[in-house]
Amino acid sequence: MPKSFLIDTSRCTACRGCQIACKEWHGLPANKTKQYGWGSHQNPQDLNPNNYKLVRFTERLDENGVVRWNFFPDQCRHCVEPPCKDMADTVVEGAILHDKETGAVLYTDKTRLLSEDDFASVRDACPYNIPRRDPETGLVSKCTMCNDRVHAGMLPACVKSCPTGAMNFGERDEMLTLANRRLAKVRKTFPEAMLVDPADVNVIYLIADKPEFFGEYVVAENAPSMGRRQLLAKAGRPFQGLFDHLT
Repeated sequence: MPKSFLIDTSRCTACRGCQIACKEWHGLPANKTKQYGWGSHQNPQDLNPNNYKLVRFTERLDENGVVRWNFFPDQCRHCVEPPCKDMADTVVEGAILHDKETGAVLYTDKTRLLSEDDFASVRDACPYNIPRRDPETGLVSKCTMCNDRVHAGMLPACVKSCPTGAMNFGERDEMLTLANRRLAKVRKTFPEAMLVDPADVNVIYLIADKPEFFGEYVVAENAPSMGRRQLLAKAGRPFQGLFDHLT
């Protein structure tokens, strides 16, 4: 059975240990950046080829005048049926792979063969705005689920580094059970808490506030109502007959 993450944002303190552990395991270089003066310690400002994971930070005043800090460790969701792979397969087969054993969606060196228009279509197909391209190498990259570690019986580096239990990883059915148990508990304090797209992704988020207070691409607006064919049509790629065998 595929593996899944449960990321319980109600337990996240934005320590960014997961963000750094990801960079270290993948040998990603540092980004030249600076602290911006808009009331957030989010850094860098967005996902990029050197950051597969980014702890996003937002704050607001709730209806009682209380400051709410929302932290969101953003990363690839490793979709159960990845639309980015469907799109890439129409132009460069093998550029994106799907490990059925773990559920990991993996970008390969063949992503360099994607034209800029092809890459734009792949990125548009992702409802979570995840894929990023290195302008120097042309490689498209994102979270790998630490697939090498998982196949070796180890936890993903981000999960291993989390000190609060916000990051969890295991068999999909076990993570769904844990997610629902934690959701019931969190809702006692935060009634609007929810699980984000749990049927469609292998990275399941528990959020304790409305999705719009965590970021623009937290919830996939088109999933599950928009299927593969519609996603491909929206991105403007020819697909007629290519996916007749898919349900």
